[in-house]
Amino acid sequence: MRTPFDRLRHALSFEVFGLALLTPLGALVFAVPIKDMGAVALVGATLATLWNYLYNWGFDHALQRLTGTTLKSLRTRVVHALLFEAGLLAALLPFIAWYLDLSLWAAFVMDLGVAGFYLVYTFAFNWAYDRLFPLPEWRLAKG
Repeated sequence: MRTPFDRLRHALSFEVFGLALLTPLGALVFAVPIKDMGAVALVGATLATLWNYLYNWGFDHALQRLTGTTLKSLRTRVVHALLFEAGLLAALLPFIAWYLDLSLWAAFVMDLGVAGFYLVYTFAFNWAYDRLFPLPEWRLAKG
């Protein structure tokens, strides 16, 4: 199981790299001024950082209880990423609509685009993070 420090390092590095990618890409794709995309991304990142910590803690505890390990298969990683993004999408929708003065539908479409970006990013980041910072139990499971 990951330590609180490791979970904090994971959550913060996830958001920093995500912001660096999303802000310019989102401004370009959605034709939104970069300052507005930056504000949406920053609020989203702040909420996502809190969600990331809590969600991953709960997911790992549930996975440990159900399977006896926190080692994630490809299928588990896909489910992990989808559930994370669904929860975050629901939380961010009202803010995006309000801040950018969009209809709920337009905000939903934008939120889906951002979620699509983060879906791929979440999968890739978590896979890379687990390779850079593997848990001892995973080394034992491989051998």
